[in-house]
Amino acid sequence: MYYFPLQPPYFLLLVGFLTALTSGIALSGTLKVIVQKWPSRTENTKPSSSLKQLFVPFLGITAGVCLFMSSGLEIFGFPSLLALGVGLPISLLTCLLVWLQLGSMLTFVQTKGMQSLDLDTEG
Repeated sequence: MYYFPLQPPYFLLLVGFLTALTSGIALSGTLKVIVQKWPSRTENTKPSSSLKQLFVPFLGITAGVCLFMSSGLEIFGFPSLLALGVGLPISLLTCLLVWLQLGSMLTFVQTKGMQSLDLDTEG
C-alpha cells in the first residue's frame, strides 16, 4: 500500500491568496491616502517617501503571491522543493517589476499631474 506523507497544501494556497488579497486592499487604501495628500504638498517632497509607506503592504502581497504560486504548483503535482524553486523566482521577479513600475508611475503622476494618465480623451 502506497501512502502519501503529505496532502496537497490547500490550506497554504488559501492562506497565500488571503494574504495577498488583504495586503492588496491595504495597499489600495494607503495609495488613496497618499494621492489625496498630494495637493497639499510642497514641490520639494520626493515620491520615494510615498514608496516607503507602500512597502509593507506590497511586501505582504509579494509573500502571499509566493505562497500561493508555490502551493498551487505543488497541488498540480510538483515536488515541494521544485514547486518552491519555480514559484519563488517567478513571483519575486514579477513583484519586483511591478514595484519598479509603481515607483515610476508615482513619479510620473506627481510631476505631470493626474490628467496625464487619462487615455480616453483626445488631444
